[in-house]
Amino acid sequence: MRIAQVAPLYESVPPNLYGGTERVVSYLTECLVRKGHQVTLFASGDSQTQAELVPVYPRGLWRDRTVWETLAHHVRQLELVVQNAHRFDVVHFHGDPLHYPVARRLPCAHVTTLPGLLLPVDHEPLFREFSDAALISISNDQRRPIPEANWLATVYHGLPRDLLTFRETPGDYLAFLGRIAPVKRLDRAVEIARRSGMKLKVAGNVCQGERDYFAREIEPLLRASGSHVEFVGEVGGADKDAFLGKARALLFPIDWAEPFGLVLIEAMACGTPVIAFRRGAVPEIMVDGVTGFVVDDMDEAVRAVSLLDALDRRACRQVFEERFTDERMTEGYLDAYNFLLNSDAAGPALLKHSGRSLPWQQRPHATHMKRTRNRAAP
Repeated sequence: MRIAQVAPLYESVPPNLYGGTERVVSYLTECLVRKGHQVTLFASGDSQTQAELVPVYPRGLWRDRTVWETLAHHVRQLELVVQNAHRFDVVHFHGDPLHYPVARRLPCAHVTTLPGLLLPVDHEPLFREFSDAALISISNDQRRPIPEANWLATVYHGLPRDLLTFRETPGDYLAFLGRIAPVKRLDRAVEIARRSGMKLKVAGNVCQGERDYFAREIEPLLRASGSHVEFVGEVGGADKDAFLGKARALLFPIDWAEPFGLVLIEAMACGTPVIAFRRGAVPEIMVDGVTGFVVDDMDEAVRAVSLLDALDRRACRQVFEERFTDERMTEGYLDAYNFLLNSDAAGPALLKHSGRSLPWQQRPHATHMKRTRNRAAP
């Protein structure tokens, strides 16, 4: 199959540090190449891939301080896609829906994965206008605000099996890994660790728009916490592997409807359980009592820390291997591509507002659902 992957230009594919969407695009692209497909990647010029790379800008836009207007580069990227569209069977767009007017006129099939939270006031009119544009959700919960959109399938993110190291014996700290933003609730993580009497290690990046929040809310909190909290900054590669794998647990105390949460399955791959708040896709991704605990408030989160020794880190890793590998993700996307190509709607007009879900809709493994009922947190 001749497949184009169109990635956001903010970071390289894969990113050196932060950049969940670009990371997933990389895993998908490389897996498709290994399976023998002809893949073209539209991304920043510092991307590393076995696919054919169409470099839109020399480096990730967020890594170039001379770049001010990122939209201009994404518009040029769309023009490059259009110029090459005759070469492809399927174009897969990742990121903001800037491409919709162009994609409608492509001579080949196309599909879109939107990585973020969907808001009815913003996205419902868009999806109504472009009801012919097929969408793939990254969780079932992502669909909830706009269930009538033209959903083709749900395909969960996946990681290479050998990307992260399974560690059966953890260290003596709790971990927080992610963007330092109000909705991520690092303040909750600090409080959970304090009440549990455990050290907290924090790895994360501070985006330009959240630096005021970091200076106003987080820096004073870190200073007041003293040696109880260690801020290690942004981590990647082997440092990230060790950071996650050696933690007793990852804290995920979010305060928004996160549509997936890549760090959840990164922790699972290490065998590290997660204590996560019941928001967004968390109950869908987690297997409560196996991959950690899904909690509703701070008291439950603190109590969950005391239950960590009862969890089997190998069982946590097993859930990752069964549900969240790059192979599993790629097969899901290939099924979607084939459906588009074999349907009457393939080409400029796709699946006119079908609202259907395909047979490979991914759900938790039945055996783990049973274990969840038997081992649920109190």
